Amino acid sequence: MAEQKTSLRKGRKPAPGPGKRYFLATMGAELIKNLKLAAIEDETSASEVLEKAALEWLERRKNNKKTHE
Repeated sequence: MAEQKTSLRKGRKPAPGPGKRYFLATMGAELIKNLKLAAIEDETSASEVLEKAALEWLERRKNNKKTHE
């Protein structure tokens, strides 16, 4: 029987969870530092903050397109 692959392969992070994928983004060092500190203060993760910000931005963008049609 074939050996099952695990998500903890050498040098790789575990899978992020159902319905989630990794996304690489490049930002300024100071912005990253401030984002992480603010997330800690709010008892959340930087990933959750970025996901919420992206969802809000997409919603604003969609609404702006509707008003300009």
